[in-house]
Amino acid sequence: MISKDLVGGGKIDYVLVSFYLSLVSIGWLMIYAVGYKQGYPSDVSEFMLKTSVGKQTIFIAVSMFLLLIIFSIDAKFWRVFAYPLYAIGILLLILVLIFGKEINGAKAWFSIGGFGFQPAEIAKLGTALALSSYLSSPSINLKNSKALTSIAGFLFVPIFLILLQPDAGSTLVFLSFSIMLYREGLSPIPYIIGIALITIFILSLVFDPNLVVIFLMMFVSLLFVANISKNRQWWFTGLLGVCAFAVFSFYKINPQIALISMLVTVLAFVIVHSRRGRFRMVILSVGALLFAITLVYATSFVFNNVLKKHQQERINVWLRPDKCDPRGAAYNLNSAKMAIGSGGLQGKGFLEGTMTQLNFVPEQNTDFIFCTVGEEQGFIGVFAVLAIFLLFLVRIILIAERQRSNFVRLYAYCLAGIFFFHFFINIGMTMGVMPIIGIPLPFVSAGGSSLLGFTAMLGILLKLDSSRYII
Repeated sequence: MISKDLVGGGKIDYVLVSFYLSLVSIGWLMIYAVGYKQGYPSDVSEFMLKTSVGKQTIFIAVSMFLLLIIFSIDAKFWRVFAYPLYAIGILLLILVLIFGKEINGAKAWFSIGGFGFQPAEIAKLGTALALSSYLSSPSINLKNSKALTSIAGFLFVPIFLILLQPDAGSTLVFLSFSIMLYREGLSPIPYIIGIALITIFILSLVFDPNLVVIFLMMFVSLLFVANISKNRQWWFTGLLGVCAFAVFSFYKINPQIALISMLVTVLAFVIVHSRRGRFRMVILSVGALLFAITLVYATSFVFNNVLKKHQQERINVWLRPDKCDPRGAAYNLNSAKMAIGSGGLQGKGFLEGTMTQLNFVPEQNTDFIFCTVGEEQGFIGVFAVLAIFLLFLVRIILIAERQRSNFVRLYAYCLAGIFFFHFFINIGMTMGVMPIIGIPLPFVSAGGSSLLGFTAMLGILLKLDSSRYII
């Protein structure tokens, strides 16, 4: 048991620790199951150094030791040295571009004695600490443009360096800090705009760009109608007729006629509202429409003319799997879905998963470890793991809200965002609702860097929380 002296006179949140240990244990069992059919060497040294589960065992032991080290460090250390730790993370991201080992097309790893180390994990921790330290200052206001510029700078540097590797998965995780910023009072407008742009981007890849543009003009026309007070029902009825004609023309006559009809409709509304002096609404609506149309056609052009074939296939696997070769680009996703679905309600049993044992799913002990849970433990096992993850996140939020220190609260929300993004993206990509970008499931996927990184993040939170009455 950890003594009070070791944690600074406070009490470790053992509820959160229990969730952590549960996930680590589940991960170890699933990693063991993946390699079971191939057999494990009887020699202990070979088992520990040459098998995934053996290496994971070593890293679990190192993680426990890392927790003890973190608990022995004064809680104030993490705020005082937040910026230096951020700088170390940035330096490592630069060095990995020069001295790193290229794996799967990404120069994102240092290779040391047969073990890999990913500096992006240090960068996540450093960014969380630096942002928390910066925003906890009483003089910082999220409504101030200078503060927003500084925050953007904190995020841009690691995102830019990780994109150079390139590692899309780690880049996406840095967007998780938006959850903390929203909690601290950032206006919802950037989130609404961001969601709208992402929606347009996805629709442009799924549907004909001309059809997307037509629906954008319909939406803007509807906004114009909503701002007409006199005879609105007649305007709305007329708009419905024009929209029906445009859709019919697009599919049955000529797409160009549909585009022209909607363009004329938008121009008519622009004239009507301009004559009534509503110039600001007209400028904003038309400006947003033009930007959205540019995004639609630019997305389509880049996808068809700039992206390489394998990059196009990755997007198609996510958004248009019907256009992919089931034995080629879509093989991983189809195999993952089959493995999860084959488990049924109760699963096939531990070490009894046929697709797991026969290696039908590539990268099953890392990116697709959740498939093993689905096949061997079934819906009950999947539900249990999801429940633990959910309770884990809820506990972090509860810990955040009981803090007296702004720094600790901000850091806790940073962690909640990071873990949520990892959980959502990893589990989502095994089910086809998120792109396959290679991102680990925290504490469950095999991998020393991710386990040590996540453990360090969590350990710091536990230490800060245990000292909440003295910092």
